[in-house]
Amino acid sequence: MRLELDEVRRLTGPNLLWDEPGAILDVFISGTDKLAVIQTWQQWMDKLLLAFGWQQTHTYRLYSGGASMALSAPMDALYVACDLAELAWDCCVAEFDQQPLPDWRNRLDELRIELNDELNPRLITLLGLAKQKGVSAISDDDEFSLGMGASAEIWPIRALPDPQQLDWSRYSDIPRAFITGTNGKSTSVRLASEIAKAANFCAGVTSTDFIKVGDEIIDEGDYSGPGGARMLLRDSRTEMAFLEVARGGILRRGLPIEKVDAALITNVASDHLGQYGINTVAELAQVKFVVTKGLADTGVLVTNADNPWTVEQAKYVNCEICWFSESASNPLIMKNLSEGKPVVYADNGKVIYVDNIGQKTTATAIKDIPMTIAGAAHHNVQNALGVVGLCMALKLPLTAIRSGLHSFGSDAQDNPGRGNLYHYHGATVMVDFAHNAHSVAAMINTAKQMPAKRYIVMFSNAGDRSDSEIRNLTQAVADLNADMYLVAEIEKYLRGRKPFELVEIATQALIAAGIESEKIVTQDSPVKGAKLAKQIAKDGDVILLFTLDQRDKVHQLFSDTDSLE
Repeated sequence: MRLELDEVRRLTGPNLLWDEPGAILDVFISGTDKLAVIQTWQQWMDKLLLAFGWQQTHTYRLYSGGASMALSAPMDALYVACDLAELAWDCCVAEFDQQPLPDWRNRLDELRIELNDELNPRLITLLGLAKQKGVSAISDDDEFSLGMGASAEIWPIRALPDPQQLDWSRYSDIPRAFITGTNGKSTSVRLASEIAKAANFCAGVTSTDFIKVGDEIIDEGDYSGPGGARMLLRDSRTEMAFLEVARGGILRRGLPIEKVDAALITNVASDHLGQYGINTVAELAQVKFVVTKGLADTGVLVTNADNPWTVEQAKYVNCEICWFSESASNPLIMKNLSEGKPVVYADNGKVIYVDNIGQKTTATAIKDIPMTIAGAAHHNVQNALGVVGLCMALKLPLTAIRSGLHSFGSDAQDNPGRGNLYHYHGATVMVDFAHNAHSVAAMINTAKQMPAKRYIVMFSNAGDRSDSEIRNLTQAVADLNADMYLVAEIEKYLRGRKPFELVEIATQALIAAGIESEKIVTQDSPVKGAKLAKQIAKDGDVILLFTLDQRDKVHQLFSDTDSLE
């Protein structure tokens, strides 16, 4: 029997289990009845809550190999809630193992002292009043704020204002949207920002690469969680916000804010399975669709009618949906049109938008959108369709949408690491961050649209992927039928794997796919692989470099060449 605690953490926003803030435990359960374990935890939770004097609720979610269990709590008591939920788990495990129980009464006494230090009654009052008055409030461990952008006012969490002294009318929101999906998130927030800029908004972006306001990158790193959203929405320069919301952030903390005007789900595909109890693509789709919990009453969900996982999960949401598709005859496009609901689709090489009163508008020709490479990059055609739907939902003018689509390039300045094109000695070089089978397949299909005397491809893997995921990604690469495969090691992404273990798995997967061993070359790093590709490049070659790491160095390697924008 295995009863093991994986992680305890705070939930600060709407999340996969429910809309409540609180504490969540992820646990491993095997060799015994899961429901019996959950019921025992719940019994202990009820007993501890009664003794503690709390009237909170709890829930759970079962998954292969374990469960998630959540306890609701006020925003000023989340740390104590984590400790309380963990104490119930410790008592549950002791009971199942037939071991002496923890001294839970003494532990409750300790938690009462900790709770007194954590409680912040004025915070709770302010949060309640903000909701009552329709004002956005954002809180974290250090700060509390009301309003967004230029109207935002921030206080230290332990020096909050008197609610009766506030002029609540001065606080207002800015237009804002969530953007999520397995692939295309970063491209979509950047493109949307370019469109907002064309509409004379100072747009802010959070993403897995950086946080940016206008043309200024505030900081680089993964800002796809609540911390990045708070920083951006509190910045007085931000007039419109596009918030990339990644799977990890949703599962770790929940949504970064409670309400947005629109949300875009680009697609759902296999990636990062086996983490936080998300073991199937169907479960991953459920995580992505958590963003619909953050839609305002009039909010619009824009999502992919060509993706089976978004199509299936959309059946369970209750909001207006603007479908996008590469086909005008997609059944969901036709259904929305018949029902007077908005759609975006590609037809005869053009991007078409139809609003909810049936007015049909041609946004632009696909060949005039640089990132689509004249339509060869189908994944970026889909990204463009989704962003058009999102920006129309945000009521941005068509002229700005068209201008942004035309000016947003496939270069390292506009969209670093996403389909960046270079020209070197007559060879076309494409650099991309694709790191799962779905995104790699999209780039392989793009490369296939480019006439080539030879194809050369470099790729790597991260150690937190399963062997199966690595083989699936490798199969997607093998489908290029390249003349050379450069398999690069990434030391910083081994994540517990042995040196060159990932390279060996990928090499064997290439051979199993029918690739001759003479075409396979291993490299110590992406930069070394890129240097070799550059050395052997010939006129007419198409070189595809998947750079999970050292992207800036690879860019520098080719930056003295002419970009194919």
